[in-house]
Amino acid sequence: MALFYTLVGAFAIFWFTCAYLKFKASTYSPVVKLQLGSKIGILVTSTSVAREVLRDQDIVFANRDIVFANRDVPNTAKMLSSATLEKAYELRRRVLVQTAKLVEVVGKDNLVKESHIHKLPYLLAIMKESLRLHPILPLLVPHCSSEPCTVGGYAIPKGSRVFVNAWAIHRDPSIRKNSLEFNPSRFLNGQWDFNGSDFSYFPFGSGRRICAGIAMAERMVLYSVATLLHSFDWKVPEGKKLDLSEKFGIVLKLENPLVAIPTPRLSDPSLYE
Repeated sequence: MALFYTLVGAFAIFWFTCAYLKFKASTYSPVVKLQLGSKIGILVTSTSVAREVLRDQDIVFANRDIVFANRDVPNTAKMLSSATLEKAYELRRRVLVQTAKLVEVVGKDNLVKESHIHKLPYLLAIMKESLRLHPILPLLVPHCSSEPCTVGGYAIPKGSRVFVNAWAIHRDPSIRKNSLEFNPSRFLNGQWDFNGSDFSYFPFGSGRRICAGIAMAERMVLYSVATLLHSFDWKVPEGKKLDLSEKFGIVLKLENPLVAIPTPRLSDPSLYE
């Protein structure tokens, strides 16, 4: 029981720390120094300073905590569905068009294959926009400086923990028009990708410590969502409404789990076995 309360207390401290850092991002300069007990924390909230940390001085900031992606990614992948689109009729219409195209490309007597995915650019755009507004790790993985350095004109002591606030950078109105709106069309021109070279969009990090599982995560999420859209018609339970409120923690996710009812669409029942 003592261990349980210790874990709950540690999680509560982490939650309030993350919420506090998000508040700081909208109030102060692009570089904020925080005293986290005996450790110094640095909060980075601009593309130029993020570039310094993740690319220009990536050797200095190569130290970081271990993250178990197999635990984190599924929580965010659950959000890549109609839940995010519920408030926008035009977006829902486009998803229906994309679903119709998916059925046309694959057919009702076949299963989705990886070769079909590249024919569905709007599905990829939905994934990218979902990760822009709801990054898997809002503050990315903390980086630790192995030696004293200068970032954004500020002296950073050795051993400082640097938090790159991807959540704030992705929502910066000076970078994107209507940055708080869910609009997958902004990704249809191929301007932003997951490779971390553009520091206005880097949901998987950047530099020497960029997520090693980007390719696998992209393929798995797209394949899973395409399969669910192709194989079933989806609706919410009668009389129920989608609750889109978020719960902030180690990862961003819905406060209440999404409940949806699937109706089989494929002509051959054996394909569901």
